[in-house]
Amino acid sequence: MVTICEMSDSDDDDVLQLSSHTLAALQEFYAEQKQHPDPSGDDKYNIGVIEENWVCECVRISQEVLQLSQFWYSQETALRLAKEAIAAAGEGGRVACVSTPSVYQKLRELRGELVSVCLFEFDRRFAVYGEDFIFYDYSHPLDLPGDVAAHSFDVVIADPPYLSADCLQKTAETVRYLTRGKILLCTGAVMEEEAARLLGVTPCSFLPTHRRVLANEFRCYANYDSGLGHDV
Repeated sequence: MVTICEMSDSDDDDVLQLSSHTLAALQEFYAEQKQHPDPSGDDKYNIGVIEENWVCECVRISQEVLQLSQFWYSQETALRLAKEAIAAAGEGGRVACVSTPSVYQKLRELRGELVSVCLFEFDRRFAVYGEDFIFYDYSHPLDLPGDVAAHSFDVVIADPPYLSADCLQKTAETVRYLTRGKILLCTGAVMEEEAARLLGVTPCSFLPTHRRVLANEFRCYANYDSGLGHDV
């Protein structure tokens, strides 16, 4: 299977590039077309037209991927949240990352044999992480694999993908099902009252940051005495 576009490894995580296989195929095609021009003069095989069509196709693919774009935490925030999750879970504990792939990735770097981690995520690009990845659609909060038992994670860290009461309510249903007790929630400051009602969480003094500037104030909440501080 030939990959048309691939994600960049730079900090601009949503930038797509043509894969090396695609670039090679395109260059080979160009060379053949130059050697065998169309005698009819039909422009549909003109190199410029082909290139324009190719670019349009990659733009279309890019737009599809951007629908799944992640509002990535900064490295500092991902690290802080991952360390807190490890501390909260304890040695041999289990951590569930619900719609928090950047925290999951940092946990993979840090965890060693300390904790086990699962990523509950809609974006199937993260299926590359194998058994750690569990497809998750917040609109079906309890539509989970049969081997995901209730209350089987020592700590759940969640970031609802949309800033809406409906999304928070459904994500909270998933969180309550998964957790044995401890909850870390990252969402907008405007959801504070609803988050407290649904999950019993209160704001932390630690303020999470993102690689992109968000339009809404963002906060971190916990339902236990975390190492992220208490808001006063």
